[in-house]
Amino acid sequence: MSPLALTGLIFGSMLLLMAVRVPIAASMFTAGTIGYLAQTGWLPYSNFLNTQAFARFASYDLSVIPLFILMGHFATKGGISKALFEFAAAVMGRFKGGLAMASLLACAAFGAISGSSVATAATITSVALPEMRRHGYSGRIATGTLAAGGTLGIQLPPSIVLVIYAILTEQNISKLFAAAVIPGIIAMVGYMIAVAIYVRLVPGHAPAVEDAPPPMTWRAVMGVLPIAVIFALVFGGIYGGFFTPTEGAAVGAATTFLTALVKGEMTLGKFKECFYGTAISAAMIFLIFLGADLMNSALALTQVPNQLAAVVGGWGVSPLLVVVAILLFYVLLGAVMDELSMLLLTIPIFFPIIMGLDFGMPKDSAAIWFGIMVLMTVGFGLIAPPVGLNVYIVNGLAKDVPMGETYRGVMPFLVSDVLRTLLFLFFPIIPLWLVGFIR
Repeated sequence: MSPLALTGLIFGSMLLLMAVRVPIAASMFTAGTIGYLAQTGWLPYSNFLNTQAFARFASYDLSVIPLFILMGHFATKGGISKALFEFAAAVMGRFKGGLAMASLLACAAFGAISGSSVATAATITSVALPEMRRHGYSGRIATGTLAAGGTLGIQLPPSIVLVIYAILTEQNISKLFAAAVIPGIIAMVGYMIAVAIYVRLVPGHAPAVEDAPPPMTWRAVMGVLPIAVIFALVFGGIYGGFFTPTEGAAVGAATTFLTALVKGEMTLGKFKECFYGTAISAAMIFLIFLGADLMNSALALTQVPNQLAAVVGGWGVSPLLVVVAILLFYVLLGAVMDELSMLLLTIPIFFPIIMGLDFGMPKDSAAIWFGIMVLMTVGFGLIAPPVGLNVYIVNGLAKDVPMGETYRGVMPFLVSDVLRTLLFLFFPIIPLWLVGFIR
C-alpha cells in the first residue's frame, strides 16, 4: 500500500469511527493502531505503546493541565461567578445593552481564572441569564452573548488550549500566555462593541434604558477583590520569575480553594465534586493525548506529513495564504470535532509546515503567533453552526429559547471574530508585543 493510500486509510478509519459515535480518543487510538500495525507489525507496535504511554504520562509539564482545571472547578463551585457578574453589572448596567456587556466582562474575568470555555459559558449563564431575561433582553441576544462570552474562557490565560499547544510544539507557556493577553482583551471589547451595535440596529432585543441599574456598592467591589488577588498572584508570580507555570497553577488552585472556603461556599460535597470533575476532564484529555500520539506516530511513519511540508514550501505561495488555508480547515474541522482533539491531531502535521515558511520573523515568534491564530479559530468553532459546543451548552440552560434563535444571536460575534482574526493575521506585532518583555 502506498504511503498516501495508507494515510487515507488512517484518516478514513478515524472519521468512520467518529461517525458511529465512538469516543474521539478511541477513534484516534484504533486508527493509529491500524496504521502502525500495517507498517511495522505487532512487536514494534507493542514496544511503542509500552514506552510512549509512560513517556507521555510521566511528563512533568502535563501536570499543569489538571491543576488549572482544578482551579477552574474551585472557581465554579466557590460562588465567584455571582460576585463577578454583580460587579460587572454595576459597571456596565447604565448603558443600553449594559447587562449583556456585563456578562461579557464577567466571562472574561472568570475565564482568566478557569481557562475553560465550557466552564465559563455554563457558570456565567446560570447567573447572568435570569437577570438579563428579567430586565427584558430577548432570548436571542441573551443566549448569543453568553455563548460567545464563554469563548473568552480559552482566549485569555490560563487557556487550556494554549497549554496543550505549548506542550505539543515545545513552546514557552509563559510567552504564549503573554501573547494571549492583548488578543483576549480585544476579543472582549470587540464583543461589547458588537452588542452595542446590534441592540441599536435591531431594536426590541434589549431595553432602551435599564430599569434600576445595579448600584456600585462596597460589597460589589469587595466581592471581586479576591479574584483580582488570585490573578495577580498567579501571573505576577509566573512573570516575576518566582515560580513556573505548573507551580503557578498549583498556587492558583490553592488560593481559589481558600477564597471559596472563606466565602463559605465550599462544602465537603462540592470539594469532592471539584476533584471528581478534574479527574474526569484530565483523564479524557490524557486519553486523547495517547490516541493522538499513536495516530500521529503512524502518520509519521508514512513520511506523508514531511513530504507535505516540503511540497507546501516548494509551492512559492505567500506564507499568509498557507495560514489562511489552515485556519479555514480548522473552521471546517470544528463542525465535527472538539477543540482539544483538533489540536492534538493536526498540530503535529501543520506545525512543521508553518516552521518551514518564512514570515519575516524569528521562528519562535512565528510559533507563538501561529498558536494565537489557532486559538482565535478554535474560539470561532465553539459558536459557529452547525455544531458550536458553547451554543449547545447555553441553549441547554435556556429551555425556552429555540436553538435557531441562539445561532442568530451569535452572528454579530462571529463577524467580530472574523475581523479580529484578520487583524492579527496582517499585524502579528499586536499579539507578540507583550512577548518581547518576557525573558
